[in-house]
Amino acid sequence: MIAPVIVLALSFSQSHSTEGEKGMVVLIVIVLGVMFLAVVYGITIYNGLVQIKYNVSTAWANIDVLLKQRHDELPKLVETCRQYKEFEQATLERVTSARGQVHQARESGDIQALGAAETALRSGLGQLFAVVEAYPDLKANQQFMQLLSRITALEDGIADRRELYNESVNINNVRIEQFPDSVVAGMYNFRRAQMLSFDAEEKRDVNIKRLFGS
Repeated sequence: MIAPVIVLALSFSQSHSTEGEKGMVVLIVIVLGVMFLAVVYGITIYNGLVQIKYNVSTAWANIDVLLKQRHDELPKLVETCRQYKEFEQATLERVTSARGQVHQARESGDIQALGAAETALRSGLGQLFAVVEAYPDLKANQQFMQLLSRITALEDGIADRRELYNESVNINNVRIEQFPDSVVAGMYNFRRAQMLSFDAEEKRDVNIKRLFGS
């Protein structure tokens, strides 16, 4: 819309010989040109923020897929352990409870609660895998070892994708606070995203080779 107006203004300037009128037209052209550039720049910023927001959503979706898969695998692992009556029931209950907390936090989209629940679940799994050392028959159970390998792979995948998610979140949060991006972000309600954090002491990934010496 602005570009045609500039063309018309220039045509008007050429058809009038008064210096004052020409000066006014030139001023109008300059103002319109600046407005045009500002609009183009604003659109560029907006599109960039939309892309960054989409990247955060995509990164979260990639984590969510693995969380769902692990959610389905954990009951099988717990049930296999329950077959051994001597197995520590408190450890199994801890894993089951933490699994429920992770599911609830994921369904509600509460990233902070998810981080706390993940911490509890990883701690419970670490304890479960350590306890298995005392049960040679369970360690020899092929189904258990397959589930253990599957869950460990999912844990590693979640950890890797969490790093990518947090990187996307950091980019998003920095951009919406930088000027002039912050102006556009405020106008169109772009918001900060929350990082997914685990407690430092619980960040250690489960390592089957270390636990079972295989």
